[in-house]
Amino acid sequence: MADPKHKQPENANGKWYVDSTCVPCHVCLDEASDLLSYAHDESHVYFKKQPENAEETKRAANAMQACPTEAIGDDG
Repeated sequence: MADPKHKQPENANGKWYVDSTCVPCHVCLDEASDLLSYAHDESHVYFKKQPENAEETKRAANAMQACPTEAIGDDG
């Protein structure tokens, strides 16, 4: 389960986040590439944009479910 105490610093402000357990496997980007992005050094992924509607929220939730390291969380 993602730990809000270890959020990646690049995450956009909001309830969705990626924590430090992320390994850049690309699985989440297959689900929500409009919301997530690789860090500059490609060492992890972060939320570049928070979901703004039901469809984007569904894609964020799908990315969270697909994450093999459970690095995606939401504070909602």
